[in-house]
Amino acid sequence: MRKTTILLLCLAVIAFHCIGLNDIEINSAEASSQSEIAMELSTGKVLTEGNADTKLPMASTTKILTAIIIIEDCNLDEVIVVPDKAIGVEGSSIYLKQGEEIDIRDLLYGLMLRSGNDSATALAIHHSGSVEKFAETMTSRAKLMGAENSNFKNPSGLPDSEHYTTARDLCKIACYAMKNETFSNIVSTTNHTGKYRSFANKNKMLRLYEGANGIKTGYTVKAGRCLVSSAKRNGMDVVCVVLNCPDMYERSCKIFDNCFETYKLLNLSQNRVFICGTVLCKLKETENIVVKCNENINYEIKPINSDSDGAVAELKIYDENNLLFSTKLYSIISK
Repeated sequence: MRKTTILLLCLAVIAFHCIGLNDIEINSAEASSQSEIAMELSTGKVLTEGNADTKLPMASTTKILTAIIIIEDCNLDEVIVVPDKAIGVEGSSIYLKQGEEIDIRDLLYGLMLRSGNDSATALAIHHSGSVEKFAETMTSRAKLMGAENSNFKNPSGLPDSEHYTTARDLCKIACYAMKNETFSNIVSTTNHTGKYRSFANKNKMLRLYEGANGIKTGYTVKAGRCLVSSAKRNGMDVVCVVLNCPDMYERSCKIFDNCFETYKLLNLSQNRVFICGTVLCKLKETENIVVKCNENINYEIKPINSDSDGAVAELKIYDENNLLFSTKLYSIISK
């Protein structure tokens, strides 16, 4: 009897510790990132967030901003001679050689697929004449993208106490960049064969998650593991940022699953005809709205007596009793 009691007590202790360990694992998985956010691409609607406004280092996810600036400002087919200051740059590298000729396009692929810090330096010097000048451009351009709480000191993400962003800012930058076709094509490429260099993409998210189409990994000891990723399912694009996240791929997959299970994109085409009384009307331009998958969507259309821009009615869309969206409607018959 005494042996049986002791055995039961031992089993109870073991069970207690096992339950405790499982709880810790689940909880740590839920909060494994120091900062995170997910947004729907076309609308910028925040789908989930945690500590999204904390200023943090972001390692090589910095290169998202570097790439989109180069794409917008430079001729990607231009061939340059690699500047000496880009040779042997600290950290990840595509091993540029002194005097090497290469086009901007291949440098961009080396930047985003292999995270080449030497490529980032070469691109920065080509664009602005120096890394310092390019960093100033990065900070000012980031603000134009809605990133108000970020500061950049280099094009690659090497550690610097004055080089930081927030998950929210970085997600805004990433959403802006992903709307650019050239950028999205680069970051969704698994293997690139260029005129001067060929690269395989080391972003595992492209292979791990169905619908994944980008965009950039990052790691330094100070920043931890960082990942900005994008995925598309059922017509909805979601961009996710996790900063200082040891299990960055697993956490991002879980965030994506939750977003796609909870939300869907409602497309209101400008060609869709609404009726207000006896007047046929439509939107001035196509609009996207993020709605919850399991909620009832209601429409309300009310006439407008007079409006300076010619609107004849107002469309309101409700999720149950919550107003989600409102816009003006215009007669399909031009006056």
